[in-house]
Amino acid sequence: MTPPSPETPPPVAERRPTVIEAHGDRRVDEWAWLRDRDDPALLPLLEAENAYTAAAMAPLAALRERLFEEIRSRIVETDLSVPVRRGPWWYYSRTFEGKSYAVHCRLPVSGPGRDPSVPPGCEDPGGADPASADPGGPAAWPDEVVMLDENELADGHAYLALGALSVSPAHRLLAYSVDTTGDERFTLRVRDLDSGEDTGDAVEGTSYGVAWANDDATLFYTRPDDANRPYQVWRHRLGAPQGDDVLVLEEPDERFHVGVGRTKDGAYVVVHLQSQVTSESRLVPADDPSAPARLVEARRQGVEYALEHHTGTLLVLTNDEAQNFRLLAAPAAPAAPAGRTEWRELVPHRPDVRLEGVDVFARHVVLFERIAGEARVRVVGVGGQPAFDRPLEPGEVLACPDSPSTSWAGANPEFDSGSLRYEYSSLVTPRSVFDVDMDTKARSLRKRQPVIGYDQQGYVTHRVWAQAPDGTRVPVSLLARCDTPRDGTAPCLLYGYGAYEISMDPVFSSIRLSLVDRGVVFAIAHVRGGGEMGRQWYEDGKLLHKPNTFSDFVACARHLIDEGWTSADRLVAHGGSAGGLLMGAVANAAPELFAAMVAEVPFVDCLTTMLDETLPLTVIEWEEWGNPGADPEVYGVMRSYSPYDNVRAARYPSMFVTTGLEDPRVGYWEPVKWVQRLRSADAGNRVLLKVEVEAGHGGPSGRYDAWRDDAQMYAFVLDAVGRAD
Repeated sequence: MTPPSPETPPPVAERRPTVIEAHGDRRVDEWAWLRDRDDPALLPLLEAENAYTAAAMAPLAALRERLFEEIRSRIVETDLSVPVRRGPWWYYSRTFEGKSYAVHCRLPVSGPGRDPSVPPGCEDPGGADPASADPGGPAAWPDEVVMLDENELADGHAYLALGALSVSPAHRLLAYSVDTTGDERFTLRVRDLDSGEDTGDAVEGTSYGVAWANDDATLFYTRPDDANRPYQVWRHRLGAPQGDDVLVLEEPDERFHVGVGRTKDGAYVVVHLQSQVTSESRLVPADDPSAPARLVEARRQGVEYALEHHTGTLLVLTNDEAQNFRLLAAPAAPAAPAGRTEWRELVPHRPDVRLEGVDVFARHVVLFERIAGEARVRVVGVGGQPAFDRPLEPGEVLACPDSPSTSWAGANPEFDSGSLRYEYSSLVTPRSVFDVDMDTKARSLRKRQPVIGYDQQGYVTHRVWAQAPDGTRVPVSLLARCDTPRDGTAPCLLYGYGAYEISMDPVFSSIRLSLVDRGVVFAIAHVRGGGEMGRQWYEDGKLLHKPNTFSDFVACARHLIDEGWTSADRLVAHGGSAGGLLMGAVANAAPELFAAMVAEVPFVDCLTTMLDETLPLTVIEWEEWGNPGADPEVYGVMRSYSPYDNVRAARYPSMFVTTGLEDPRVGYWEPVKWVQRLRSADAGNRVLLKVEVEAGHGGPSGRYDAWRDDAQMYAFVLDAVGRAD
């Protein structure tokens, strides 16, 4: 990119040195004061940063608008999700052209001309592919019920997010919660679905999730503490004031957060407690919501488990003596509390297969697995009234036509069903929704994401393998046009994350076609710290092994350059949050490999944050990153890669950085400080900072605002690699 002219210097924040000492190490932070929201110099600085970014991007305004229109032109704005049957209703959501948010609806299963086994709007028109049918479906069926219109909730607000959306067991009521600031604290309300009006119930200050008892009158919800950690479970009786709510459980250990849910068969409300590496569950009979929450198994450090219920048996997915997890069966009502003597193994540990999830049906169990970097779905029959007294049969893996690709669970709320809803995608195949008969394995394509003007035959996807410095082979997923050259002249956008065992699966995005159609290769580096290659892959990219994440990404970049996919002056790196930390560490380690970087809400001042127990989520994060205050070895490793602490005098790539003033996960001050230090280390590069003043960690909430953000970021990328024209 062209360096900024002398007439448009970037904002400069005042240096107010603060000394931070630990384990005999002394660091100086010139911009620690930016954490003070009340400092009168803060908001003017943030406004100046936004003005500077706007001025720097002004020459690209026409490109940005063209990209936005391209993105919008491929998307069917008036659309209908595939309806999901639950009891006597089909539930689904609609989007409408010109509206930013979804509208949540339902339709009676019994209706004129309806086949109760086929989702409305998915009827096969004479054998035609449902993907070619009108994606919007009817404008409205005569008996359609609008449950909740997010556009109405967003009226008068710059931001809107739902934290809960749950229909009561008798289908009479809708519990929903709303956040209008981005701070992830919600107000919980209840709507009468017969009248369409809200009841008088309003519960303030809730966190994500809600669970109904079977009486249609009792709700369980969670509340966050001052650090935004959900730490309490409460019971609310409809019609009663919030002050009468009953505390069900409070978790004092700051490493754990709590959640609530229901077993699929509706037998229990599940109170689940989870740290990064340890979990514990308690059960409340859904028919007796005032009963105490009964412990399933007491927590043991490093042991995780999750459960479902099936005809008196708990199916327990756990890593106990099984690094890649196994499936056990336990009695739902044991003779002795938390006893293990009657537990039986249903699916053993497999060193090459990560067992990620399980779903239960009356006659089937569905396993969600990951092998060799790809997710797959396995269906196992268990008969009419299984006793689960022996290991499950191997079952059958559902076919995947592309590689690399991914499959995942769809919505399957009905326990007594022989049909499985699952979804499939690859970098070239749009999101596809299937229903499969679990006995015959016959599949029905219910919908493929419509993409206007897209011809899949013009694109190709690959899986290549880079070699890390320690010899580990690291997978990279690639997308390109078929005519993209392999002579090093093509630009490339390389995306990475690598934390929390989160897998960056190769799924389709119509938005990125605006890059690929301009000859840009899109790539995902599946670095260690993610979950793509099993639990060990995650373990090898966390705590003291965290540097592997960064060296893996550098190895992937070098491989793409060496194999002719791109060149260093055409390569752009992209990551957000923990992936933003990855961007910062890689920029310090190998700035010469990249023309530019995009770092969204980057966690770049990780060492200072992990030393400060007063900050939100710090204690929870120690099991992911380590506790540098207590362990000198952890401090030393984190000190070696902390992006903010390792900025040096070097020629850095051009940077596009974002932050949110209301972000409860990554403090806004981390990216702001980092930008100041980057500019001071290299005055010749361009570092742009965009501050979302009315949003949190996820950026803007409306889809049109999000598309405009994508267009702005893509304009930056194309300009950086010489493809702005």
